[in-house]
Amino acid sequence: QVQLVESGGGSVQAGGSLRLSCAASGDIDRRNCMGWFRQAPGKEREGVAAITTGYGNTYYADSVKGRATISQDNAKNMVYLQMNSLKPEDTAMYYCAARDSWVCAGYWYSHDAYKYWGQGTQVTVSS
Repeated sequence: QVQLVESGGGSVQAGGSLRLSCAASGDIDRRNCMGWFRQAPGKEREGVAAITTGYGNTYYADSVKGRATISQDNAKNMVYLQMNSLKPEDTAMYYCAARDSWVCAGYWYSHDAYKYWGQGTQVTVSS
């Protein structure tokens, strides 16, 4: 079993920044596909970014490309999502997720591809 705990959400004004953190524990491989998803009220859960831990390959949704950076600290089993130039449309619950595989390519954006999920952290961006 793998446990994921997100933190770092909050309320910011448009143009601000937040860094979301995901602490992973349990039976998680050092090389694994870890992703960040978000879900706004009334909308489907969408992939924001992903990283292959241990390798460092990263993937981003077009909606956040250039504004978001996903990173890892493998020694601490942490994954981060730095979000800059936040927009009101970034408002959502953000979830950390882990696949049961190190393969991200071709799968990272699909929530069905992930086995483990955190409880989420709320991000609210006001205009």
